[in-house]
Amino acid sequence: MSAQASHYESDALPTETVDVVVIGGGAAGLNGALMLARSRRSVVVIDSGTPRNAPAAAVHGFIVLDGTPPPEILKRGRQQVRGYGGRIVFGEVTAAEPSVPSADGDLQFTVTLADGRTLTARRVLVATGLRDVLPEVPGLTEHWGRSVVHCPYCHGWEVRGEPIGILATGPASVHHAWLFRQLTDDLIYFTNGTELDADTRARFAARNVRIIETDVKEVVNDDGGTLAGVRLTDGTVVKRRILAVATQMQARTEGLEGLKLPMEDLPDNMGRRFASAMAGTTEIPGVWVAGNATDLTAQVGASAAAGALAGAHINALLATADTDAALAAVQKTTG
Repeated sequence: MSAQASHYESDALPTETVDVVVIGGGAAGLNGALMLARSRRSVVVIDSGTPRNAPAAAVHGFIVLDGTPPPEILKRGRQQVRGYGGRIVFGEVTAAEPSVPSADGDLQFTVTLADGRTLTARRVLVATGLRDVLPEVPGLTEHWGRSVVHCPYCHGWEVRGEPIGILATGPASVHHAWLFRQLTDDLIYFTNGTELDADTRARFAARNVRIIETDVKEVVNDDGGTLAGVRLTDGTVVKRRILAVATQMQARTEGLEGLKLPMEDLPDNMGRRFASAMAGTTEIPGVWVAGNATDLTAQVGASAAAGALAGAHINALLATADTDAALAAVQKTTG
């Protein structure tokens, strides 16, 4: 799930080769671009305008910015990147791939946008985020980010004390239940076809978590359109104000196939991500990845920090490449 953000003024796409192209304009991408721009690197952020947290009213668990609406954080981030000379281009990447190295042998990549424009960059930071895949339960998606939540740290305080239902999606939902049980005394676990062993059942009983094993048919709203509960396949309506769902999280890979970035599946069918190592490095020289595209459980603060680390690492390696090229040029001139 992601929502289209409001369109904003886009910078012109450079015609010359830039140091770094950042694919993704969320917290990770913008913070990576900020670090690079502050190091006087030419950097362009390509932003499709579809942030994962667009449906949420506010960002939480991020000191100083706790309670700030996501669009406001992104707006400030874009202003700050531009303040240091970075460019933000509103567009969708349809292709990204290595291209012919530069005259001095440095890496180069070509990025193509949906409107046919292209950009050449020496390095690439992928910060495309992820897509939340919800169970196919009628009525569920319309409440996503408000009455249907996934993260107890992002939304937990706001739903504390409410009648909450855990809509199981796999083994990870059991852990989900323990976290939401901290927030409410009224918790129901809808197994939704998943199996529970005897030990888990005993633990649920000890914490007064009710188990319902009849499948959920649909979400039920009240007359005002507010989530009021769920209807089971036997026709029973179970009243709930909040549903918590451990979504399957899929890194957004569209248009990036040409980079040939390695992928990893998470255990318990939790999702699929770009594989990365220290500072967001990947097996593909010249390509880094940061934020939810590689760390599926990272909140906004962690994603921003990962972007900053990746940006600093990219700048450091570019500094080495610049020095190598300068030395080679001197040696060629002097013989």
